[in-house]
Amino acid sequence: MLTIYGVHRSRASRTIWLAHEMGLRFEQVKVMQAYRLPNPDAPDAPIHTRSPAFLKINPNGHIPSIDDDGLVLHESLAINLYLARRYGGVLGPADIAEDGQMGMWAVWAVTEVEPHSIQILYHRVARQPADRDPAIARAAIDALQAPIAVLDGALAETGFLVGGRFTVADINVSEVVRYAMAAEEVFDAAPAVRAWLHACHARPAFKQMMAEREAEPA
Repeated sequence: MLTIYGVHRSRASRTIWLAHEMGLRFEQVKVMQAYRLPNPDAPDAPIHTRSPAFLKINPNGHIPSIDDDGLVLHESLAINLYLARRYGGVLGPADIAEDGQMGMWAVWAVTEVEPHSIQILYHRVARQPADRDPAIARAAIDALQAPIAVLDGALAETGFLVGGRFTVADINVSEVVRYAMAAEEVFDAAPAVRAWLHACHARPAFKQMMAEREAEPA
């Protein structure tokens, strides 16, 4: 039985979306980020990323983690690559070349996109207005122009990243790029990226995950 540790309002959303795409049955342990709680040490606090019970699962104190029949893994994109290999069918790699491409795109998303897209999320949406810095958001938008152009070129031929079909690579990368959607100007010169995001977000499994996310406390 697959167990996913983490709330929807976290990077666990990536793994929950993939699980829905594959029709996987799973148990969700709703571990919350400790910083979201007014008093994580309160006796009645829900399980969170600094709870001793969760630190036994992931001593890093981050979500998501999974336990898949005794195999414990951390890091959302790595988790998704594993699940797609094991259960994913057409979502996973057809051969070692596709496996390499899927791994490449996951590392690319973490190194080239997420450091900037997360700043757009923070400084355009997530933080209180008084804590937002427009200069940081502007710098992140500028920094994303080159990697988004690379992504646009990769998507231009088939509309997908690997194998001419929707795969775990599209889930992983689109979830990182989604953080930048608060700055639509990022995609002004990237029509293939914009169309790809729209197609990813039109999928029933994504909509299911987002509806579940919206039902969670903010």
